[in-house]
Amino acid sequence: MVSLFSYQYCMKEFDTIAAIATALGEGGISIIRVSGNNSVKIVNSIFIPKNGGNILDIKPYTMRYGNIVQLETKENIDEVIVSFMKGPKSFTAEDTIEINCHGGIFSTKRVLDEVLKAGARIAEPGEFTKRAFLNGRIDLSQAEAVMDIITSKTDISMKSAVMQSEGKLSREINSLREKLLELIAHIEATVDYPEEDLEELTSENTIVKLNDILLEIAELINSADEGKILRDGLNTAIVGKPNVGKSSLLNALLEEKRAIVTEIEGTTRDVIEEYINVSGIPIKLIDTAGIRETNDIVEKIGVENSIKKIDEADLIIFMLDASRSLEDKDLDIIKHINGKKYIILLNKTDLPKKIKNEDFKDLSSKYIIDISTKTGFGIDKLKDIIKELFFNGEIKYHDLIITNTRHKAALIRAKSNCEDAVNALKNTSAIDLASIDIRNAWYNLGQITGDTLEEDLLEKIFKNFCLGK
Repeated sequence: MVSLFSYQYCMKEFDTIAAIATALGEGGISIIRVSGNNSVKIVNSIFIPKNGGNILDIKPYTMRYGNIVQLETKENIDEVIVSFMKGPKSFTAEDTIEINCHGGIFSTKRVLDEVLKAGARIAEPGEFTKRAFLNGRIDLSQAEAVMDIITSKTDISMKSAVMQSEGKLSREINSLREKLLELIAHIEATVDYPEEDLEELTSENTIVKLNDILLEIAELINSADEGKILRDGLNTAIVGKPNVGKSSLLNALLEEKRAIVTEIEGTTRDVIEEYINVSGIPIKLIDTAGIRETNDIVEKIGVENSIKKIDEADLIIFMLDASRSLEDKDLDIIKHINGKKYIILLNKTDLPKKIKNEDFKDLSSKYIIDISTKTGFGIDKLKDIIKELFFNGEIKYHDLIITNTRHKAALIRAKSNCEDAVNALKNTSAIDLASIDIRNAWYNLGQITGDTLEEDLLEKIFKNFCLGK
């Protein structure tokens, strides 16, 4: 049966699509990707090779040098190099042309406009990768890894994404699904041939094998918390009263003057977000407005945003001016962060200290450190504590790590299905009930690779991709 989604896609599959595959802006080269059955014919109509002729007979995996011209007037637009990848041995598994033109927003757009005039249509976000998936060149987890490679923020997150794009996760998931299918086959054989009296033996063997599968699934799930941090970054909110050194800390960690620092309270009125790399951990630093009572409307909005960021953060860095005694507002913030992962920084240690570790009765002294954003004292210790809080002090590189929230959710559902199957085998004589749970586990794991994914969710996934990918 052909689904509505498949039918709609088949109506488009013979379209030739085009988009700019490189980042927009000034640069040496821009690449326009054209994919589809008519890609060579379309580009040929606006391309004049330097040595004459045309590119209708271009050999696969070769390049031609020439000019892109206006479709109607044949006026030169840009000097380019055209390369040809013949399907199915291309990214999309379709005939693909890449036009290497001069970088620049205007020049690149003019070339793309001529490609569209010649018969291509603009690609939807992620459509090149979606075609690669639908044409069977890659599965869904590999397709998602393409976007993870583009957005990776550290070397470790990049390596993890590359491994996933090469099919490491797919092979693991497919192996688990094969094991589940074997169990389903054994159970159904027992149900179909009851005279053989195999039910008890089948139940015992199936429980043992399911427990082994559960261990594998649990190991993947356990990697997901670290994986999410490596993929998306550690949300870290720097909070505190005005003028305690929050913006100075941001600048010290970034090693540049990103935030304005003055002696005037309320200088930071909005949230500033920047990424840094701490030993392979991408950390999303959020410098918030100083938390205090204020009548200034703009500053008040900033304070409200600061409180909101505390609730959303994976880690809270609470800064205090160690040269000033604790005030009620400080104690309110301490109550708010208790129960969350936090680090308390006692800044301005070069001045006489009026705050002591003993002032924080309900908080661990392990996560309270002296620091000076002026001299850099304590910055390295701060980084070490962050690693300890989230990676047990050491970032270990895993061969396989779950970085995608969607994948984790599917694994959790599959784990629950397998546990239900074990309980059914232990507590009921009807082993065919366990077969239903095992089938559900097989189905949920298939959502990771895209074999059993709902079509509306598939559309949402590819809409998050950038144009040209």
